[in-house]
Amino acid sequence: MIVIISRKKILVTLIIIAILVGILFSYSIRTDSVNPTLFEEQNLSDLINRIFVTRYESIVNQDKELLSSLYNKAVKYGLWAFEHETKRMIYLHKWADKQGVKFISIKPIPIIRYVKERGEGFRVNLMVSTEYKYVYENEPKVENMFRIGTYHSLDIEKNDDKWLITREWYTDPFADSLNTDNIKKEEIKKYILSRKSKEYTNLSERRIKAIEYADKYCGAAGTEETGYKYNDKYINYNPRGGDCANFASQILHEGGGFSKNYTWNYKGGGSRAWVNAQAFKNYMLYSGRASKLAYGTYEQVYKASYKLKSGDFIAYEKKGKVTHISVVTGVDSKGYVLVNCHNTDRYRVPWDLGWSNKGIKFWLVHVHY
Repeated sequence: MIVIISRKKILVTLIIIAILVGILFSYSIRTDSVNPTLFEEQNLSDLINRIFVTRYESIVNQDKELLSSLYNKAVKYGLWAFEHETKRMIYLHKWADKQGVKFISIKPIPIIRYVKERGEGFRVNLMVSTEYKYVYENEPKVENMFRIGTYHSLDIEKNDDKWLITREWYTDPFADSLNTDNIKKEEIKKYILSRKSKEYTNLSERRIKAIEYADKYCGAAGTEETGYKYNDKYINYNPRGGDCANFASQILHEGGGFSKNYTWNYKGGGSRAWVNAQAFKNYMLYSGRASKLAYGTYEQVYKASYKLKSGDFIAYEKKGKVTHISVVTGVDSKGYVLVNCHNTDRYRVPWDLGWSNKGIKFWLVHVHY
């Protein structure tokens, strides 16, 4: 059968498609404060992608000169941004040395959310889902992967025909990790490298569903398939101090099937035990829904961490107060525990990465499903 479509219908169809495309574009990138011609001429999406790709290439290769080339260091905030990234690069490789691993690639996926024209450049709000791949020194052919999601406010300006960063703000996943010199690295590395891969077997259905929920709603650490999102049934508490305990509570309730009660509940907003990291840890232990496996500094608990199972959780304590919660979601090729969390969003990240400063203590907690 041959269908003849009139020119008028074709024109109407094309107009509808154009409108839909425009709606989608305006939803993904708000550019209402930007001269459209200037925005298109600068190919801003490609530019931002190149900046982040170059940044992580320099970090993998410990190339401070290449990293420096991205920043306008004559500007105070540009210099501070460069100095901070340099500290992050140093920390990441110190952690890798302690772990007995080598990073083989770090691949960012920047997703622009909002652009505003600012002076001779732009202010860009974006989220970045960054995939890290690493291998152990004695298993160079076995790749491991994790993702970290971050939310950035970035200023870029043209300087001598080159776009440079003049200011950047984001919640740094390594902010509490600028020093690993206070631990016995060689002893720890030897122990980690001696471990063998293990698979969690005989996990209960409730634990499996908890892990599935944690992977689905890990936010900017997710993928295009998961939509880089949180569960919109719940308030995002990041602007109010942090969403880690709220996410852990969701994992245990929505995924793990734990029922709400008077102390631990969500009624248009979470109770203290639901949303506060210290209160969440205390509630889970004192209610009998969980039990302490180990507590102490990294050197005191890292061996015990291998006893954790997917669906358990780790509480991170600074100056006597728990400030963060992450949930165990798997292990890597050496059986090293991996976690998911919110705040700086994490997907299957080594449990101590980002928590290396002296004075930080860890609660390793078994959950009774």
